[in-house]
Amino acid sequence: MRFPSALGDWVRQHLDNGVAPGELRGALQERDIAAEAAQAIVDAFVRARRGERAMPTDQVELPDFPTSMGTSMGMSTGMPTSSTPDGTPPYRYETPRFRPGTSVATDDRVVRIAARAERPMLAVLNGVFSADECEALIALARGRLRPSTLVDPRTGRDVVSGLRSSLGMFFRPAETPLIARLDRRIAEIMNLPVSHGEGLQILHYPEGAGSAPHYDFLVPSNPANQASIARSGQRVSTLVTYLNDVPAGGETVFPAAGWAVSPQRGNAVYFEYANSRGELDHASLHASSAVTRGEKWVATKWMRERPFVSA
Repeated sequence: MRFPSALGDWVRQHLDNGVAPGELRGALQERDIAAEAAQAIVDAFVRARRGERAMPTDQVELPDFPTSMGTSMGMSTGMPTSSTPDGTPPYRYETPRFRPGTSVATDDRVVRIAARAERPMLAVLNGVFSADECEALIALARGRLRPSTLVDPRTGRDVVSGLRSSLGMFFRPAETPLIARLDRRIAEIMNLPVSHGEGLQILHYPEGAGSAPHYDFLVPSNPANQASIARSGQRVSTLVTYLNDVPAGGETVFPAAGWAVSPQRGNAVYFEYANSRGELDHASLHASSAVTRGEKWVATKWMRERPFVSA
């Protein structure tokens, strides 16, 4: 697994300052980074400090992630399931929220469905945003970008993080006529009310930047997540729309499913990860491959079980 070199600097610095490896792993997991990825990264640096291996720079060996299982013979429902990495009950797949068919007709355009997968439920979409809309979003967001942050395990405060090596910002729902129009279109695509959507997030990945494998659902053991879930319910689905063509790298990778979606302007990837039983699909684990040439801009929308209420 490749990771931003700045993340390695962050881990190494905290180990040098006496932070326990378990605290570092916990800090990464509290940011919804997969336990396997957090452990592999931190353990690689611990082993290097002991002289057991060379100091990593931008990649580590990652254990195999669980793959989707077939129909569970032990389930009376007979619904297909996927395994989980931490011993939690298997995820039971239900009828997707996403509509069937080869396209989705919204009020102002027809979005084509290029590909689908069942486990995890994901779809690759063509023509979600126009070229002009992509350019307008980038222009509106550029002056408001801030470095990604991470909770420091010693202080509990947000600090600039190398975890994603990206810059980001959020628009308020319906903040401008453009955002309001895109919020409505996205809600139609995701088949949930506009009110269930969090504010549209814009992320900018410069050359060399990416993200470690993580989940978009809110890990219930995190106290901050517990408060958010109590207000608005769990996140249930994500739509990532690419705002520019990336010359090389920057794919959205789903390790458990063996999928990698190439970033192309106006296209998107949609995926689901929570069912009506409150179960969470660990096969939705995903990452952003490092951008090896050029830059990458994306717009992300997360949908909740209930109307979204910010803190």
